[in-house]
Amino acid sequence: MNTPNLYQVKDFFLSLQDHLCKQLEQIDGQSTFMEDCWQREDGGGGRSRVLTEGKVFEKAGVNFSHISGASMPASATAHRPELAGRSYQAMGVSLVVHPLNPYVPTSHANVRFFIAEKEEEPPVWWFGGGFDLTPYYGFEEDAIHWHTVAKNLCQPFGDDIYPKYKKWCDDYFFIKHRNEPRGIGGLFYDDLNTPDFDTCFNFTQAVGNGFLSAYLPIVERRKNLTWSEHERQFQLYRRSRYVEFNLVWDRGTLFGLQSGGRTESILMSMPPLVRWEYGYTPEKNSPESELYTSFLIKKDWV
Repeated sequence: MNTPNLYQVKDFFLSLQDHLCKQLEQIDGQSTFMEDCWQREDGGGGRSRVLTEGKVFEKAGVNFSHISGASMPASATAHRPELAGRSYQAMGVSLVVHPLNPYVPTSHANVRFFIAEKEEEPPVWWFGGGFDLTPYYGFEEDAIHWHTVAKNLCQPFGDDIYPKYKKWCDDYFFIKHRNEPRGIGGLFYDDLNTPDFDTCFNFTQAVGNGFLSAYLPIVERRKNLTWSEHERQFQLYRRSRYVEFNLVWDRGTLFGLQSGGRTESILMSMPPLVRWEYGYTPEKNSPESELYTSFLIKKDWV
């Protein structure tokens, strides 16, 4: 089938949000998500869920939104100028997790669907999404597991899918003004509308459902490791890179702000605490320096 079914997509996104929140609450064991339902004046709305001050997660956000508008925002038409002037609907689920323990990596996941319409012309639609991992202290075992799950969920859709979307992730989550990757990557895809709707939707479901299989085993392995103020300060310093990428380079943040989205929900990805330090250089041969030399590099992990 190649006719988009918006109701089917929306049902999946809503159930995915519920499942993600339930599983994150379970592994945290202390805090629960606060829900904030909202409506957008120009069309649509969403439900934002945020967990704070947990035992494992200092902050986690899992948002669902479904918005519409009379014309596409500039960020969405920058690489698709033929869509300018079309009405649109955009929906998706976005997740960001900022753990308390510096040995547990931050992670982000997103699945989304866009459809742009114009009278007497066929609709233009596509899926996008992916997930990526941002460790503060690197563990090869974790990186291999993360990318193995990503590769395995891609495999039913073709041998070329994982290498293609891994590279796209490496290229996208690159902090150009720092000349360094944000983390160890994962999967990233956009403008997916071939070979047909069903295949694209099935792949998007595989990505959304695969995130927890990739992330939760890493959380379980690292959440009880002992850490000190030294590790905490390095974590807060590295979080500044996360903020810089999201505010300077992330297309999703720009789309949300340019489309008149809800600022609190768009910026829920920000960590609760962060610090900058002028001219910081990690001590040679330290675990901190190993993050730069062995993990913040483009590498085939599997």
